[in-house]
Amino acid sequence: MFTHEIVKSFNQLEMDVYNYIVQNEEQVIRMKVRELADAVHVSTTTILRFCKKAGCEGYSEFRLKLKQEMASQETSRLDMDIEVLKDFFQRAQTKAFQENIKAALELLVKSTSIIFVGVGSSAIMGQYGARYFNNVGWLSFAIGDPFTPVFRGKNENTVAVALSVSGETEQTITLAERLKRRGCPLISITNKANCSIAKMGDCTINYYLPAYKTHGDYDITSQIAVAFILESLGRQLRRIHNSAEDILNE
Repeated sequence: MFTHEIVKSFNQLEMDVYNYIVQNEEQVIRMKVRELADAVHVSTTTILRFCKKAGCEGYSEFRLKLKQEMASQETSRLDMDIEVLKDFFQRAQTKAFQENIKAALELLVKSTSIIFVGVGSSAIMGQYGARYFNNVGWLSFAIGDPFTPVFRGKNENTVAVALSVSGETEQTITLAERLKRRGCPLISITNKANCSIAKMGDCTINYYLPAYKTHGDYDITSQIAVAFILESLGRQLRRIHNSAEDILNE
């Protein structure tokens, strides 16, 4: 909407209007011309002149075009999400990714139980993972409360799975560290390799998706890759278990 030539044509007052709009688009599309003028501390005449330079007949047309452009940007962002997910699924077929899955399975197949740890959206994925692994026959629990006590003692037969987008969530790091001290092997599932939780893991699976945050710094990074990883591990673990049962029954 604002080409380089258009922005270059703005005088100082019009630049003030421009700067306010690009920083407050959501509010501007609901503002009346007088409200916008008061917010920027300019006259309505300045606003109307600004709209003319932006290629609009008046303020109403400008608001409509701004709303349409915002909707177009949102659609582009959605399309980008689909593309990055396609990239992830392609990476999931590579030898390197499958080797990480195999390393995790080697830990899981020797376990008698699994504990998933995470907070926020990762806690929800931990609950999903626990239910999924219970469904395929592995006793599993999810800890989403960072204040849950983890008692002393060794338990090498329990595998811990730490889930975190950033890999730097303090509460998850604390829980993972306590479980490791109990002797639990740790599988880290994070968005990137260069993070604390990934470095703590005996095995690490990274999914590398763009991180998104909303107003208030709330993380809305897609969890589709995490669900895929958990389901892949669960299905393959079940396949290994079934194969072992077939051999014993022969």
